Amino acid sequence: MAVYRYVKKNNSPKRKALNYFSYASLVVGALLLFWSFYPIASFELYSRFFIKNYISTPVASSQVPSLGDASSVLGVFNKFSNNLRDYTQASLWFPDKPQASNTNTFSVKEYTLSIPKLNIKDAKVSVGGEDLTKSLVHYLPTSLPGEYGNVAIFGHSTLPQLYNPKDYKTIFTYLPSLEKGDFILINVGDVEYQYEVFAVSVVKPDQVSVLNPDKDGSYLTLVTCVPPGTFWMRLVIKARLKLL
Repeated sequence: MAVYRYVKKNNSPKRKALNYFSYASLVVGALLLFWSFYPIASFELYSRFFIKNYISTPVASSQVPSLGDASSVLGVFNKFSNNLRDYTQASLWFPDKPQASNTNTFSVKEYTLSIPKLNIKDAKVSVGGEDLTKSLVHYLPTSLPGEYGNVAIFGHSTLPQLYNPKDYKTIFTYLPSLEKGDFILINVGDVEYQYEVFAVSVVKPDQVSVLNPDKDGSYLTLVTCVPPGTFWMRLVIKARLKLL
């Protein structure tokens, strides 16, 4: 009966190269996963410990619209539904309130938005627009910048690695970095309006009261989807017209 067994090791250059390639593939795969999921995880932590706790929210945690109101704005929603899978069309953000049913009576059809802190300069805002790949959209306009009311502007966001301030599919990626006291500039023709951020919040898709018109002043509401690269929640930036 044999006491020892000899196993010949395969140390050929080809075998070594294959082993190195396998290890390199594992490392690259792990780095890609980290590259993709780190922005989502970091935003979740940031929103839970900073935005939600230290910055006032325009919607009380107990203030949830009725199911009828919610469905009229965002439809039946869950993270795995596909009824809002195409966010390039503004009407899909509000499926039961298509802009085609509302006549835009404003003589102003577009204006520009600038956010110095985010290096966004003269981004086009389409009043009652539809295609979010070509501009920001002032949705269901009931008032213009500078007037009493609430101007709601929607814009896309994506993973920070893909951010381009001149690309409307990524333009609002860094919107979460805005803080109270930051400025947003709106130019309507030759007139410039300066809005000051006073509230930042993250809300669920059914908390639609953040879009309600305000009658006590001139307000601006910027909305995008968060965490970056997803459409699970809504980031809401509220700003008030600064009187010069």
